[in-house]
Amino acid sequence: MRVTKFEHACLRIDENGETLLIDPGSFTTPVDDLGRLVAVVLTHEHPDHWTPEHLDRILRMVPDVPIYAPSGVARAAEGYDITVVTPGDIVQVGTFTMRFFGGTHAVIHTSIPLVENVGVLVNDELYYPGDSYAVPEGVDVGTLAAPIGAPWLKIGEAMDFVLAVAPRRAFGTHDMTLSVAGKTMHRQRLQWATEQHGGEFFALDPGDALDL
Repeated sequence: MRVTKFEHACLRIDENGETLLIDPGSFTTPVDDLGRLVAVVLTHEHPDHWTPEHLDRILRMVPDVPIYAPSGVARAAEGYDITVVTPGDIVQVGTFTMRFFGGTHAVIHTSIPLVENVGVLVNDELYYPGDSYAVPEGVDVGTLAAPIGAPWLKIGEAMDFVLAVAPRRAFGTHDMTLSVAGKTMHRQRLQWATEQHGGEFFALDPGDALDL
């Protein structure tokens, strides 16, 4: 299985000639070569994780591809055929088994309403929490896509999240709001946290891939 990081929160997972796409949002350039796309996962409704423009483009290339998301996305994406998922759900699509966790977006500020958010575990290997610190309890996470920059993110809390998950591998995502210096610093902090349990941290830039 190969995971490719794109700008901000977008991940592409390829396995056995099939593709799964997660969170193509407003900071992400269009993803091409999606002829074998079998599913799209949107973790929550904020535009940095999905846009109508991305969905329209994807659906022109792969009509009727299933889209999985919490109910907040289904309401925001009126007119799209969204299959609603909640924490605890398990979905099998093609070569991919997806297990969903969490339920709520991390707090940005008390003045900003909380929205639904799901983390997704792909093939019991790759875990991406969306905009949350939801730990997949009882799961031995092989690879963690760990958010490193956001209005809701404090780097000490992000470090604690990595320590709690204790993955064998990790890389940073959700990073377009950071400067080059900030991204480097936050990667170093999450590298330290990953290494505390013997894991390895990878610094992936847009277009970089990791074989799992």
